[in-house]
Amino acid sequence: MLAVVRAERRSRGALAAALAAALAGCSAEPPVPPPPPLAYAGLPVSGSLADAKRGGFDNCIEMDGGHLRCRRSGVMLLGEGPYEAALDLSGGDGSGGFRQITLWHDRDQSAVLKVSEALKKQGWSFSYTGEGARGDQMILVRKGEPVHFSIDLSYWGKRRVRILPE
Repeated sequence: MLAVVRAERRSRGALAAALAAALAGCSAEPPVPPPPPLAYAGLPVSGSLADAKRGGFDNCIEMDGGHLRCRRSGVMLLGEGPYEAALDLSGGDGSGGFRQITLWHDRDQSAVLKVSEALKKQGWSFSYTGEGARGDQMILVRKGEPVHFSIDLSYWGKRRVRILPE
């Protein structure tokens, strides 16, 4: 009797393992089409993998099976830089496109803050997230512009500039 119970448990365990493996290969959500192409200051902000590659973002690696990261070095923004830049595309093959561009400087945490000064000189208004005027991010907007900027202010990790569709 004990041998029968153990065999039944093994077969249930094998069935559960097979079911889990099958479900892991399934996507819970249907693929998302890429957003329409949008560029700002000569940089791609949203679009498809083809838009990313046209913008010089052709150094691509699969990140975690569900995302593709395409990078470019030596990027200038509003006369500042050079920066590193990345587009994160959804779908392991990038078929879901990208919805923002991220820039950073590998050695100088303060380098990205020059972008905020350039934007302020052009009349962009800004606010902070977080507590009072000492937030985690500076958000820069200007009426009529198709994008807004988010600039990290904290020292955790690398400070980034993100340009996102409005």
